[in-house]
Amino acid sequence: MAARVSVIIPALDEAARIGATIDAALAAGAAEVIVADGGSRDATAGIARAHGAQVVTGERMRARQLNAGARAASHDVLLFLHADTLLPAGACDAAAAAIERGATFGGFRIAFIEPGLERVAWFINARTRLTRQPWGDQAQFIRRDAFPGFREIPLMEDYALARRMRRAVILPLAVRTSGRRFLAKGILRTAMVNWLIIAGYHLGVAPERLARWYRR
Repeated sequence: MAARVSVIIPALDEAARIGATIDAALAAGAAEVIVADGGSRDATAGIARAHGAQVVTGERMRARQLNAGARAASHDVLLFLHADTLLPAGACDAAAAAIERGATFGGFRIAFIEPGLERVAWFINARTRLTRQPWGDQAQFIRRDAFPGFREIPLMEDYALARRMRRAVILPLAVRTSGRRFLAKGILRTAMVNWLIIAGYHLGVAPERLARWYRR
């Protein structure tokens, strides 16, 4: 029997996006969708349930939300999806097939929903081809029995997982994610902040301080 995929979506006040994200995940072949809500003050949880997702609630922090969703999952493959990211058709079957072929961990190529960010996507995909380390907005997936849990830190939990799992399989399908931060902050500034945070992480800067840098 083919492996089945549990899609886990951490969310906080994502009422405007969560329905479309769940719908795309189910259309992509998810056996279940779990929304791990961090205490949304809007209608995120109700919309998620109305679109067919299971909702688990807990403490606000994306890493903790992801871990809570993983604990609630029922299936052999865990796929972690941002609330503003849309899976393409066939994504879950492709992830399950990769796991069945022997992969432990992987992710997808990336494209942006908004126009004008094609060059940014090209650089992200080039970096991923080189490092074999997909980040969180690339829909990381992992074999359930190999999942070590996300480090419960306020930022970089996806990067820490990718580094721990080492070389991943990168599937040729592309997820479509929101480039809202690039558009709001500017492409160059956002890229520079991202790489500054990565450098700080490797230099041992406290994750709490990195989170403050990111949110300025």
